[in-house]
Amino acid sequence: MTAHAATASNLASHSSKRVLCAMSGGVDSSVSAALLKEQGYQVVGAMMRFWPDNKRTDTFDSCCSPDAAYEARRVAEQVGVPFYLLDYREQFQRHIMQPFIEEYAAGRTPNPCVNCNTKVKFDELVKKAKMLGCDYVATGHYVKRVEQADGTVSFHRGDDPRKDQTYFLWGTPREALPYILFPVGEMEKPRVRELAAEYGLLTAQKPESQNICFIPTTVQAFVSEFVPQVAGYMRDIHTGEVLGEHLGTQFFTLGQKKGLGLYHSNLVRHVVHIDTASNTVWVGEYQDCLWPGVRAEQPNYLVDLADLPRELEVQVRYRTAPVRARVLHADERGFELEFAEPQFAVAPGQSAVLYDGPRLLGGGVIADHKRELPQVKGV
Repeated sequence: MTAHAATASNLASHSSKRVLCAMSGGVDSSVSAALLKEQGYQVVGAMMRFWPDNKRTDTFDSCCSPDAAYEARRVAEQVGVPFYLLDYREQFQRHIMQPFIEEYAAGRTPNPCVNCNTKVKFDELVKKAKMLGCDYVATGHYVKRVEQADGTVSFHRGDDPRKDQTYFLWGTPREALPYILFPVGEMEKPRVRELAAEYGLLTAQKPESQNICFIPTTVQAFVSEFVPQVAGYMRDIHTGEVLGEHLGTQFFTLGQKKGLGLYHSNLVRHVVHIDTASNTVWVGEYQDCLWPGVRAEQPNYLVDLADLPRELEVQVRYRTAPVRARVLHADERGFELEFAEPQFAVAPGQSAVLYDGPRLLGGGVIADHKRELPQVKGV
């Protein structure tokens, strides 16, 4: 393994510190382990096993798979650190898969990666690290860890804007922040791959995983295995007119315009509201999907409420830019924001993530907003 710059003082300061490095078998976590070892930390590699004994074909293949565990173990051997496979199957089923199905059944659009980071990686794993006598947990997330002079720690956006992953970490318990390290958080992806090649790591050219790990085909096909298909109506959000039928509200998400089957209409229709109680999918035009603000539940704040800015930025889905917003209300039950400009299809179940510039302030789960629905007999 090629050596990189690591001063004697750094090595001395880290030599007594023990780090549990979460290794997924990917390049980011592989380089994280190598960097930590080079910096003088006592590194222990670990992978969380999520896949069940009866793993279906094409599930857990992109990451968290038996093959990935084998590669992670081999990388640990290359780096020269011990490696352990930790069994988190029960926690994954309870915290990730079951809520995912329940949320779709309720007409919401959940984000399983947020739950995985919040309730498993940065809760369960931090507790496990402390039990094993480790001072820190490290991951390959593209997040910058900023430590103030007084020892307080905050998370900031990673230096690679294309890879920043703070959106998925808003639910991290505040008390866990000082115990988490992000060795590649201040790097860009091409540099991480260069380092992996220089270190001779077998994962240097491994492609990235993009899909939800436990879903073999489409989300809708997966959910329909657990949620019964019940036919219902698609109605106009203004008139209540029946425009078509559907086979289950679980097949839809807010803003959706493809696959509605409303070919007879001259208007481009979008899903505006999903009512599971009446099994109705309400549709309208683009402007009907614009939200003036957002209300969020189950909040997690990474700053004191008194220090939450009245004007901040909020990101309502991973692949969209943050927007300016004004805080109308915030407490331990949730928060309400007013957007500087209305936002399209803010989906209940997704995350509203709060920022002050690059600093992550926390977030919450988007709640549905109240709509005036047409009075329709039988609905």
